Amino acid sequence: MKTINTYAGIPEKYAGIESSKIVLVPVTYDETSTWGKGADKGPDAFLQASENMELYDIETDTEVYKQGIYLANAVTEKSSPEAMVNAVHEVIKSNIKRNKFVTMFGGEHSVSIGAIRAFNECYQNLTVLQIDAHADLRKEYEGTAYNHACALYEANEMTHLVQVGIRSMDSSEKSVMNIDNVFFAHEMAVDSYWMDNVIELLGDTVYITFDLDALDPSIMPSTGTPEPGGLFWYETLEFLKKVFEQKNVVGFDLVELCPNETDPSSDFLAAKLYYKMLSYKFQEQNENDENDNLYDYQKETNISKLKYDQDED
Repeated sequence: MKTINTYAGIPEKYAGIESSKIVLVPVTYDETSTWGKGADKGPDAFLQASENMELYDIETDTEVYKQGIYLANAVTEKSSPEAMVNAVHEVIKSNIKRNKFVTMFGGEHSVSIGAIRAFNECYQNLTVLQIDAHADLRKEYEGTAYNHACALYEANEMTHLVQVGIRSMDSSEKSVMNIDNVFFAHEMAVDSYWMDNVIELLGDTVYITFDLDALDPSIMPSTGTPEPGGLFWYETLEFLKKVFEQKNVVGFDLVELCPNETDPSSDFLAAKLYYKMLSYKFQEQNENDENDNLYDYQKETNISKLKYDQDED
């Protein structure tokens, strides 16, 4: 990964760990994906694109980088899928405990397992909002519970999971899927009220995991498994804005960017999407406002209580 000192080239005074409200954790991992490879290069491409992005957001009339965005060292662990998940979990949880708004950019979707686990240990009654083309609910795949096809299995067991944009899955996943919490893309296409219906299902405290293949490949071709029939730019922003306005979003991740050297448009879209999400989160805060109860210190759960045996893989 190329050495980049600050996120989006922002001034150093907005990039220090102590002064920043926001932490960005890159995870350069792509060891279990089964078709298009290259998600390990996603964080670097995202950061390069971010350096070429205007930092004034017209819609919210804000410059969210002035809240402070600390670019953490990339998680590069890849000795095993489980080791990677544990490394992500440790980094994410340590930054939550510092009362930061913690974000992550992958990497394949399995990186989200460790992040979601950390947020679930730190927040009561966590809802995970998955925006994705794929259900990712396999308990195990190709010999491990930490495969990208298993990215949301643990969240489905341990949190309140709401899935949006799903249009590809294996029949075996139906046995564990909570169908009442799933918004399939073909149904969303003819439902004018799907956004409000999703929000009604969300709890007050929300973590967003956003697989970029949720977007239609006409605007986001650079993913490992592009699926036709996805979300478009302005409907995605409309939905995200509603979620941020009506719920307490405590963190998020973006995953599955597989950059194409000859077409950087997907890299730039990912960069803009990340910045828009931050802009929605902090649009009501002034630069010098303190973080407002980002971390609930009353919640500490025991990782050993996970409902599947982590030693099976």
